[in-house]
Amino acid sequence: MDQSIIRISKVSCPAPASVGTRGVIRLMPGPRNSVTSRRARICVCFLLSAVFPRPTCGLSNICLPGTALAVACRDVDVRNVKALIMGPHETPYEFGFFESLLSTNPYENEPGFEDANEESDKKAQKDYVQKIRHETLRISVIQRLEGYLGLSPDGYQHGSGARDPDEIDDDDIDESSVPFEPFKDLCKRRFLWYYESYLATIQLGKSEVKDGQHFVRMPFESPNNNSMDGRFNYTELERRLRNIKSAIDAEPQVWAEEGLASKARESTVAVNLQHQFEQVVESFKRSDMPHDVFLENGNPFVWVITYFGRPMTNLDGGLFRIKMNFSPRFPDEQPRVKFESKIFHHYIAADGTACYTPNPMRREDVKSHIEAIFAFLEEDEPAYDPRKIVNPEASKMYWGGAADDRKKYNRRLRRSVQQSMEDFPE
Repeated sequence: MDQSIIRISKVSCPAPASVGTRGVIRLMPGPRNSVTSRRARICVCFLLSAVFPRPTCGLSNICLPGTALAVACRDVDVRNVKALIMGPHETPYEFGFFESLLSTNPYENEPGFEDANEESDKKAQKDYVQKIRHETLRISVIQRLEGYLGLSPDGYQHGSGARDPDEIDDDDIDESSVPFEPFKDLCKRRFLWYYESYLATIQLGKSEVKDGQHFVRMPFESPNNNSMDGRFNYTELERRLRNIKSAIDAEPQVWAEEGLASKARESTVAVNLQHQFEQVVESFKRSDMPHDVFLENGNPFVWVITYFGRPMTNLDGGLFRIKMNFSPRFPDEQPRVKFESKIFHHYIAADGTACYTPNPMRREDVKSHIEAIFAFLEEDEPAYDPRKIVNPEASKMYWGGAADDRKKYNRRLRRSVQQSMEDFPE
């Protein structure tokens, strides 16, 4: 999936399904519980497995290995399948949230312009990339996240309307009447991963165009039809982007407060997290692991882990404090994991956000999350993955290719490890 465009050109499907001219899977209407409907679900999985070796959970919520594609459908209507694609790194669509074809040169995707390479086309290609980059941020990232967070463009936040699952009577809910937003939590977590890249994109845009400058109309665009008109305003996008970051950063504290209320009610999620905490503590003891874990203020929705750097590695001697915040809607909303100890690492963002992917078959198992965090810290030779660029500066050093880049990275990492020992709270 890295940097590639997937087109499904010909499909034989034993179900009421068709594939559009651009590879879009369309499932035809039919009885909800019919045999053909069930076959449609199998067909979708088959198509996905051709690209991703193993869909890793139930057909009603297909979780695929990796981080670039997510697919989901409701049991109430498996004919309506939603898919989300993360925009490839180093394209105008970088880390946007899409349902479309993507490439480094989108100009060539237009019918009749596949081989256009005159000087005028090269100028138009650059102009087209500039406005797609701007609109990728504005529409696919900023507008989407503002909608999820109840934020208006001026920064005013409306109530999210989220409710504790234990307060909801499932019998009173018509599932088909509830907006289907399966990627809300995923987009929030990926936003935290890619925040520094979004800011870098804005700085690049500011260096190329001026606020208020009009988009250039392409030769394949026509007024009042398919024209992408507008003006650049990266200053405004940056302000809105920072508002989104502040709103997402505030959610874990709200979860902690909701979690204490859930604990007092002995809600299902609170009891489950408390039980899992006790199991993890026992597991650490049995394995004779040096790491420590405790609940902040006795709250099962806030875990604090002390990670001891593995001997004979760049982390040797380091002491790192890691906080895991859980939502009362866990596991539908996955934990937010942040390193409170400063560390310079290619899988840890500047604000401490950890970039990891737990076992998709065990998303509800907190231990699998902890194991995934420890795994990326202790990985000796990680493979380059442009979808996991959460610390652009560290990533450039680690995979930059220049002779001294890796040495510079190791020195920065070691300095942060030494600092972690000095700064660790008593």
